[in-house]
Amino acid sequence: MISTARVPADKPVRIAFSLNDASDDTPSEDAIPLVFPELDQQLQPLPPCHDSVESMQVFKQHCQIAEEYHEVKKEIALLEERKKELIAKLDQAEKEKADAAQLVREFEALTEENRTLKMAQSQCVEQLEKLRIQYQKRQGSS
Repeated sequence: MISTARVPADKPVRIAFSLNDASDDTPSEDAIPLVFPELDQQLQPLPPCHDSVESMQVFKQHCQIAEEYHEVKKEIALLEERKKELIAKLDQAEKEKADAAQLVREFEALTEENRTLKMAQSQCVEQLEKLRIQYQKRQGSS
């Protein structure tokens, strides 16, 4: 029976075997380590028939495909993480844009209020000046 070992998904998987004849007639189970924890059971490379070069080549090819699959899964995970980061940045940018738009509206409203208050102040100054003139005329006629 060939044993499998679990390795973290971010570590590279190394498969070592040789197509050369082994020194003894019975190859050990450790000669072809199967380390593909991310593969479903039905996708795991089957142990090769050590007497068949074709079987060993198919096994080697299957192992290479499994390594490529592992690398693609890692890349997909990294891209999904990057996607989450970009979505978060986009959300932040949209929030900042909405905040900026709100600040622009507040600025416009305050600018209009300031203009109105300056006009009212100007009218009050004119009215005060008219009242002073009237008061001075009364003081002068009395």
